[in-house]
Amino acid sequence: MMTDDFDDFTRGLQSQVYEETRKAYGQVAFERWLKPLYMGGMRDPDGYGRIIGTCGDRMEIFLRFEKNRVKEVMFQTDGCGSSTICGSFAAELAQGKSPEEITEITGELIISVLGGLPEEDRHCAFLAAQTLQEALDQYMKKQLKGNRSDK
Repeated sequence: MMTDDFDDFTRGLQSQVYEETRKAYGQVAFERWLKPLYMGGMRDPDGYGRIIGTCGDRMEIFLRFEKNRVKEVMFQTDGCGSSTICGSFAAELAQGKSPEEITEITGELIISVLGGLPEEDRHCAFLAAQTLQEALDQYMKKQLKGNRSDK
C-alpha cells in the first residue's frame, strides 16, 4: 500500500514538473528537453569548441566536415536543461551547413527557433552559439594551416 501511495505521489510530481516546464519553455523546447538530439562526444573532430559560460555551465561542440559541409555534429554539456536544449538546437542548425552558413547561427537565432526562452535562461542560447563558433574557428584555422603547408 505504501509503495502505491509513493508511486502516485511521484507520478503526480513528475506531471507537475513537466507541465510547469512546458508552460515556461514552450512545446518545442520541452520536447527537446525530454529527448535531446546530437548529444554525445566525437573522436578526432575537424572542429572542436569548449566554453564555460558565465553561469558555470560547460558546453562542447564537435564538428566533422565532408566537402565543406557539416557531415556530423555532436554536443555535450554539464549544464542545466536550457543548456542541453540550446546545445541540441545549435547542433541541429549546423547540420549540413557550410562554414559561411554556420557563422549566421547566433544566440538570437537559437532563441527564435525555440520560440523564446525565459529571460534568465537566454544566456544558454548564446553559450551554445559561441561554442559552435569556437568549433568552427578551430576548423578554419586547421584549414588555413593545411593550405599553407601545401605551398
